[in-house]
Amino acid sequence: MPDPLAPPASPPTPPIALGALLARADLGLRQLAGPAEVSIRWVHTSEMADPYPYLLGGELLMTAGVQLADPERYVARAVEAGAAALGFGVAPVYEEVPQALVEACARHGLPLIEVPPQTTFSGVARAVWLLMARAREDELRRVNETQRALAAAASRPGPVGAVLRVLAGRLGGWAALLTPEGVVLESAGPEPGSLAGVRDLVRVVSPPADPATDPREPGPPRGSAPDPASQAPEGLDAVAGTPGRSAGPDASRGSAGSAGLVSGGSSASPAFEERGFGGGAPGVRPAAQPPEGSGKGRGGANPLSASDSTTGTHLTAYALTGPLTLAVATPHRTPGDHTITGVAAVLLALLTAERPGAGAAARSAALVRMLLGGGPAEQAALLGEGPWTVVHARGQGAPPDLGTPLVDAEDSRVRALVPADREVTAHPGWTLGASAPATLDGLAVADTQAARALERAEATRVPLARHRPAGFTGLLDPAEAAAYARELLAPLTGPLRTTLRTWLSLHGSWDRSAVALGVHRNTVRQRIGRCAVLLGTDLDDMDVRTELWLALRSAESHSGQCR
Repeated sequence: MPDPLAPPASPPTPPIALGALLARADLGLRQLAGPAEVSIRWVHTSEMADPYPYLLGGELLMTAGVQLADPERYVARAVEAGAAALGFGVAPVYEEVPQALVEACARHGLPLIEVPPQTTFSGVARAVWLLMARAREDELRRVNETQRALAAAASRPGPVGAVLRVLAGRLGGWAALLTPEGVVLESAGPEPGSLAGVRDLVRVVSPPADPATDPREPGPPRGSAPDPASQAPEGLDAVAGTPGRSAGPDASRGSAGSAGLVSGGSSASPAFEERGFGGGAPGVRPAAQPPEGSGKGRGGANPLSASDSTTGTHLTAYALTGPLTLAVATPHRTPGDHTITGVAAVLLALLTAERPGAGAAARSAALVRMLLGGGPAEQAALLGEGPWTVVHARGQGAPPDLGTPLVDAEDSRVRALVPADREVTAHPGWTLGASAPATLDGLAVADTQAARALERAEATRVPLARHRPAGFTGLLDPAEAAAYARELLAPLTGPLRTTLRTWLSLHGSWDRSAVALGVHRNTVRQRIGRCAVLLGTDLDDMDVRTELWLALRSAESHSGQCR
C-alpha cells in the first residue's frame, strides 16, 4: 500500500486540457458526455472489469469494453479512482458506444470520449505525450526568460522595486513586500480588492516577534511554541519547508526562502487527492503533512510558504530570510509560476538581508552575475581563483560541516565547494565523494568527478571516496583519444554508457553495480549484454574492457572540458 506521507508521484510534464486533445482533427475524437474543462495527466489502457486498482488519478482511461458487464459500476469505480476522462474505442467489441455507458458518465460527471475505429489507443496516447511535451517546452521557455528578466532587474538601481515589477508583470498579478505586521513596504501590479487574506498568510509564515504589536488579533502567549495549524485561518493551508530549498512539484532547485505551495478548496475527488494530485491549478499540490525530514521556518515553528484561494484570486506568501514576506496575488496559476516566484524570493532575500560582510556581498553579486550568464572568469575576482574541491554527499540527518558556506543542500543530498587546502574527512551517517582540486573553469569536470566518487563510495560501502588521478590516460593525446572514443562508443545510448562505465569501474560486479545505479542486478546484466551486442565484442576479454574503460574516461573528460 502506498505511503500516504510519500511525496506526490506527479509526472514531470504539466497536465493538458481535454479540449486540446479533442481539437486534434486527425484523431476524430468526439465527446459524448461529461464536462469538457478537465485536465489529463497521463493515458492508461485497461480492459479489466474493475479499473480502480490500476489507476493513480488524472488518467484518460482507454477501453474497448471487453469486460463492460455493468457500465454503472464501471464508471463509478473509475470516478472513485480519480480518472479524468474515459475513452471508449468503437469496434471490434461494440459497433457504437453503449447508451448505458453514456448515461452513467453523464450522471457521474465523467467525460466520455468516442474513439473511432481508425484511431488507435496508442495514437491517442502519443498525441497526449506530444501535447504535454509542447506544454513543458513552453513552461521551460517562460521560466528561463523570466529568470533572466528577474536577474537583470536585480542589477538595476532600486532593485527591490524592479524585481517586484517584473514578477507582477510576468505572473499577471500583484507582488508586494510586507512586514510581519502586514504593512506593505513596496508593491507592483494591481492590488487585490482586500488585503485581509494576504495579511492572514503573512501571519502564518512570519508572525510578529511581539504579538502585542499585531493590531489584527492576539497571538499565542509569550514563550509558548506557536501551532502552525492553529495559526492558519479556516480554509487556509500551509506547508513547512527547509530554508534554502523548495519542495513544490515544479520548484526550482535551491530556491532559498520558498517551499511547496498548497491550495485550499480543492475540487478533486478524495481518491484523486489521496494519490497525491490536487484539484487546483496545475503545479499546485494539495495540503498534506510536511515531507519527512523537512524543517520548519524561521524559529523552527512556522512554515516557509502558505497559500489560499479567494473568489477569482490565488494568494501566496513566502517567508524571506529576514523579517519580511513576499506576497503574490494572481487571478490564476499556471505551470512554472512557483519556480518563477521562487527565483524572485531568492533575489529579494539577497537584496533585503542584512549584509554580514564584504565576503557575503561579493557572493551575492556573483550569484546575480551567474544568473545573467557570466562566465567563470568574471567570478574569479569575487569567489577567488581556487583551487576548489567539489564534494558530493548523501545521507541522513543534519548536513555535514565541510567548513565552507558554499553548500547546496537538498533533501538527503549535499553538494559543496571546499577550498582545496581544507581536508575533506568522513562524517557519521553520510557517504562522501570528493573531486580533484580544480579552478573555476574546471568545476564542471570536478562536479562529475565528485559524483563518480560518491557512486564508488556507495557501491564499496566506504564513508569517503576520492577521485582517482588519470594516470596512464594522461599520456594520450586528448583530441585523438576523444575522437576514437566517440567512434567506438557511438552505438551506445546514454543509459548504456553509464551502466557500462559503472560496471567496469566496479570490476564487473553485478551486485555492486546494481547498488551504484539504483537498479536490479538483472537490469545490469541485460544492459551489459546489450552493450556487448551493439559493440560486437566480448566483454569478458580484459583487453576489451581496458580499451572501453579508456574510451569512456576520454569521452567523459572531453565532455567536461567542452561545457
